[in-house]
Amino acid sequence: MKKFISLLLVVLLVSALVLTGCEQKQTDVAKVRLIEVTHSIFYSPQYVAIEKGFFEKHGLQIELTNGGGADKCMAAMVSGEADIAFMGPEASVYVYLQGREDHAVNFAQLTQRDGSFIVGREKDDSFTLEKLKGHTILGGRKGGMPLMALEYAMKQAGLTPGEDVEVRTDVQFDMMAGAFASGEADYTTLFEPLASTFELQGNGYVLESVGKLAGYIPYTCYSALGSYIEKNPDVIQSFSDALYEGMVWVNEHSAEEVAEVIAPQFPDSDKEFIAKIVETYRDIGAWNPDLVLGEDGYNRLIDIMKTAGEIEEGAPYDKIQTPDFAAKAKENYGK
Repeated sequence: MKKFISLLLVVLLVSALVLTGCEQKQTDVAKVRLIEVTHSIFYSPQYVAIEKGFFEKHGLQIELTNGGGADKCMAAMVSGEADIAFMGPEASVYVYLQGREDHAVNFAQLTQRDGSFIVGREKDDSFTLEKLKGHTILGGRKGGMPLMALEYAMKQAGLTPGEDVEVRTDVQFDMMAGAFASGEADYTTLFEPLASTFELQGNGYVLESVGKLAGYIPYTCYSALGSYIEKNPDVIQSFSDALYEGMVWVNEHSAEEVAEVIAPQFPDSDKEFIAKIVETYRDIGAWNPDLVLGEDGYNRLIDIMKTAGEIEEGAPYDKIQTPDFAAKAKENYGK
């Protein structure tokens, strides 16, 4: 009897240890400090992944902060204040060309259009870019993707920035709305929901989508330092897997359903307002469904940067981008 009891105690002890181990494994979560270039409905798939618990499902805890510009996001990542930065891929090119050994590598592309809108002081249902001639527009930071996309669209319309249109680059990205509201410039570019909020408040009118005018551009990507990716490939894969789930969910659900999910991310906006903006971004094909930044898309980015006069030569595709994690996320989906 004593032997039986002793044996039973051993079995119970071992079982408890196993169950504890399983519980620790299930609750073992990797913290990821994610910094985003701005907080916008433009990034709906990311917020769906957060609010639907897809990151937690893949073992990640996301700590999200708003960097207020790609330059600030890159600075935070390089200084070790962020693990993953969500910003324009042009930032990775600049850092590589500066000769930094441990440079940023893009591993997932969320958007494939510019997400900003031209906002004017008067309503104009027949607005065209030609109407910018002789006027001033707040264009964003020099060398940033929003400014380059805007100027690229202008050039396609036959306008020469700096000659036909005064494009101001002296106002910081996160200060443009306030500057325009205070009376600076005739036009500005703003992301949603700020652009539509401006219209509701009577501070301006949304006239046109820069993304619609400029066409396909690998606009915002997730990147991490090469050293971080090398040390944490499982984290990068899990992040990509969760993000892909968010993308699929957005593409398979209505704008109203997306708005219902991401509403906590935009507490100052009602769901009907959010849904309208989600539909606007869907209509212009804003999101990159497979998250892969291909070589053709990357080459287009380099051409736009050259056209803007920001670089003379690009960086090798395989140094700036790795498609493996995004491609694997698609394979992993549903498993």
